[in-house]
Amino acid sequence: MRLFTRVCWVVLGAVFIFSGLIKLNDPVGTAYKLEEYFEVFALDVPWAAGFFDFLKGQSRLLSIFLSSLEVMLGVALLLRWYLRQTLGVLLALLVFFGFLTFYSAAFNKVTDCGCFGDFLKLTPWASFSKDLFLLALWGVVFTNQRFLRHSFVRGTAGLMAMTVASALAIGIGVRALGHLPYFDFLPYKVGNNIAQQMKPAEAPRYRYTFERAGKTMESEAFPTDSTWKYKSMTVLNPEQSKAPITDFVVSDPEGNNITQQVLTGNKLLILIQNTNKADRDRFDQLNQLVADAAKSRKHIEVLAITSTSAGKFDAFRHEVNLAAPYAFADATVLKTMIRANPGLMALHDGTVMAKYHYHDIPKLYQVEKAL
Repeated sequence: MRLFTRVCWVVLGAVFIFSGLIKLNDPVGTAYKLEEYFEVFALDVPWAAGFFDFLKGQSRLLSIFLSSLEVMLGVALLLRWYLRQTLGVLLALLVFFGFLTFYSAAFNKVTDCGCFGDFLKLTPWASFSKDLFLLALWGVVFTNQRFLRHSFVRGTAGLMAMTVASALAIGIGVRALGHLPYFDFLPYKVGNNIAQQMKPAEAPRYRYTFERAGKTMESEAFPTDSTWKYKSMTVLNPEQSKAPITDFVVSDPEGNNITQQVLTGNKLLILIQNTNKADRDRFDQLNQLVADAAKSRKHIEVLAITSTSAGKFDAFRHEVNLAAPYAFADATVLKTMIRANPGLMALHDGTVMAKYHYHDIPKLYQVEKAL
């Protein structure tokens, strides 16, 4: 039992550290997921809608806090620092996450919990099962603390170790918040061709169920005997037969689909998700880059893409002196393309060659080098 307890202890601590670091890698994405939950609860619990709207406004701060807390608890557990108190906070967090995943699964509210960011997508029931598994690990560790009596750090050394772990966790998250994720797990990552990502890896394969005289038969083809009656169909390769990108559509102000034009030649896309939240302080640099790109020998076409309405964006464009043509795409698509508002994406024939946060606006030679 001693060995089993220690295995559970290591796995529980490691999962919390890994989960927290994955979320800190992309705190903006984690904030988007929190916003989804707050929007759901604001609708389902209308008497507390104001509270959830307030939390939605603090989603990025909560993203850093909760993700860092996971890392700190995982480290504290592995160091056995104030073990009983650490296990108490872990239980509260596990119950909280368990409630969220069960609610999502039972009422089909949020289809991806974001437990491991975009690194690993879990269905709601799989997420809930994962939380039950972690609760089981917690139960083993809690009931067998006698095998974990020795603390690796105590007193000042323990406090210093936890301070360093906390500072590192928060620092990782804040750095990613002000720039781009360290590791991009999204389909628009550098090196991916958007047109290829819009195609499934495989054609869908199906298994059909037929029924006759109380008997059932499964087959991947329809039987020649017409007495078998079709009952149901199951997709055998759901993940492989679904394209990673399904909603990338760009339209010009007249409503014409210009997706193919965007995916042809050298393009510098300025992605502005929401003009109300866009950082306006960087547009002097951005406008200089737009002016320089017009003189590039690489024939770089600049295009601003937004999800804001035409009239509102036109007013915004004049306010910040953005001298570039613009087009429209879905807000969720823009959030997936880049975790910055505004953000820059350099494309060569639809292949993502570089991505830039508004804190890291490049010089023209850097864009040309990427292309």
